Amino acid sequence: MKSVVFDTNVLLDIFVFNDFRAIHLKQKLIDQKIDALASPKTIEELADVISRPLFCLEQDAQEKIMSQWRSIARVLSDETLLSAPWQCQDPDDQVFLNLAYTAKPCLLISKDNEVLKLANRAIKEDLVITSDYNAIAQ
Repeated sequence: MKSVVFDTNVLLDIFVFNDFRAIHLKQKLIDQKIDALASPKTIEELADVISRPLFCLEQDAQEKIMSQWRSIARVLSDETLLSAPWQCQDPDDQVFLNLAYTAKPCLLISKDNEVLKLANRAIKEDLVITSDYNAIAQ
């Protein structure tokens, strides 16, 4: 099973918005059919984002999302992550690249344009970067 890294925006689609394009991903995660990876920094970012007033999520809803994600994801220590050979301008995005690079072969599903621009270079390192929610083999 190939490891998969989901950026925060994709996790929002899965856990907050219940986006119809991501329902199959959520089910695969719940059924443990995806080796989903996270790191403490990526978990912190998700917690920070869902706590913002924009999402209007009560504390218990936030805790439920975080608990569910922590129970699903395989967490790799931030200290053990390798530095990807490509740099993102946003350090919050770099951690997703480093996580996926460390776990290669890996799939990184992202909605971030700066991350997606690196897809052609990443493929040479056995790392697929895509915004396609159907990239995970059925």
